[in-house]
Amino acid sequence: MIETMQRKVARPLAGAINSQSPAIFSAVDSMPKVRNAAVAGGFYPSDPKMLASTIDQMLAQVPQHKIDGKIVALVAPHAGYVYSGPVAAHAYAALADRQYSRVVVIAPSHCEAFAHTSVYDGDAYATPLGSISVDCTFVRRLAKCHPSIQLSGHGHRPTAEGAEHSLEVQLPWLQRVLGDFQLVPIVMGEHSYESSRALGVALAGMIEDGKTLIVASSDLSHYHSYDEAVELDHKTLDAMGNWDYFSMARNFQARIWEACGGAPIVAAMIASERLGATQAEVLKYANSGDTSGSRARVVGYGAGVFVKTPHGQEAEMPFVLQEEDKAELLSLAHASVECAVRENRAYQPAPTASPSLNQERGAFVTLHKAGQLRGCIGYTSVRKPLFQTVRDTAALAALRDPRFAPVTAAELSALDFEISVLSPLHHLLDPERIEVGRHGLLIKRGVHEGLLLPQVPVEQGWDRETFLAHTCQKAGLPADSWKDQDTDIFSFTAEVFADHKP
Repeated sequence: MIETMQRKVARPLAGAINSQSPAIFSAVDSMPKVRNAAVAGGFYPSDPKMLASTIDQMLAQVPQHKIDGKIVALVAPHAGYVYSGPVAAHAYAALADRQYSRVVVIAPSHCEAFAHTSVYDGDAYATPLGSISVDCTFVRRLAKCHPSIQLSGHGHRPTAEGAEHSLEVQLPWLQRVLGDFQLVPIVMGEHSYESSRALGVALAGMIEDGKTLIVASSDLSHYHSYDEAVELDHKTLDAMGNWDYFSMARNFQARIWEACGGAPIVAAMIASERLGATQAEVLKYANSGDTSGSRARVVGYGAGVFVKTPHGQEAEMPFVLQEEDKAELLSLAHASVECAVRENRAYQPAPTASPSLNQERGAFVTLHKAGQLRGCIGYTSVRKPLFQTVRDTAALAALRDPRFAPVTAAELSALDFEISVLSPLHHLLDPERIEVGRHGLLIKRGVHEGLLLPQVPVEQGWDRETFLAHTCQKAGLPADSWKDQDTDIFSFTAEVFADHKP
């Protein structure tokens, strides 16, 4: 592998701006428009020989690890090399002996606010190792795919706040590992799920040759204690490993989880999925407390790949609750509703010793009275330990379901409780894969979103298409919206149990 990494440094393009020049862009109209290295000498060495040696040494420290299949995309951190380099090396070492002619780098904007996805409108990006040509034909086509994707200098050009580093720091790694390639530089100024989806779908529709790599540039949590960072970062990494980018996007947007490049990760996952990737592998996690020594306020770093494998998608491991876990959750739901209805306060349960109940899971609590629905609310995204999720959603189902008046104290003894513990949400490209009785559905298009639990179509006697139609209507969409290419269909399974007889 070391021999592979000792490739010849890419030659600068004719007319490229020297990396030591204070200018960032060429000022001569007849010359190529080049985004010159802006953070060399800060985030990484400015001397070409020292930079190449630094990268090669970090790559050489990565243990050999076989990845079975085609790497469609990777995630790598973008801090200074002294901090994040040992983690980034795991992502780039995975590219050894693999060939790519085009690399799409998707990065977040730290220095400039703008409300679109910015595809660089210039001709090249430069580093101390030379200049990399922009695939101008590709970027012009990409900018026409969706209104949120624009050809511009936003996020690429320097500002009064500084020059963006998150894209630039990935390039020397790619130059050392891949040699010659064309670049598609993208900086995301808008971090919504819709922006990530638009970019991911557009990229998947344009990448046809199998020789394009997607790189998502992202650090993880920022400035927490070491233990807090490890706990928070593994929520993101677990969701990435479970291919649950919908929960990732929702929690990033709500700032419950942290990853400055969360939107690029989600976009890369959406594109990878549509390009045939079925598995995600987290290759390395560390934080600045591991790489720089201080553990007081750390920044988290993760490296991972999204892979198209010969054997397709791995079977999902079922989530199974023991009978005592179910009894504990039902008791907790009862206590939470009693406390909310009678005392108008949140129930404070004792810590649970069950590992399953301390796992973070989405869940719904459904209340019935005399066989009729009396309230149902849940969390689809993974946000809290399961016992806290059940506590919160039970109280919300009793008091906040907008379809019903709040539950009264006189009704408490007549309520039946049903709990549905959800698996991660997985996007479905083929509705034929929906299994009635096994899968629940979440349908989303724009701001419209609706969910039905897997037991609903069984209770109603629906077939697959009827199930899809009713989920669309639950989202406030026309019944046939599931056929629309702008509609996302997510499936999930659920462990369902109750304290009443069917």
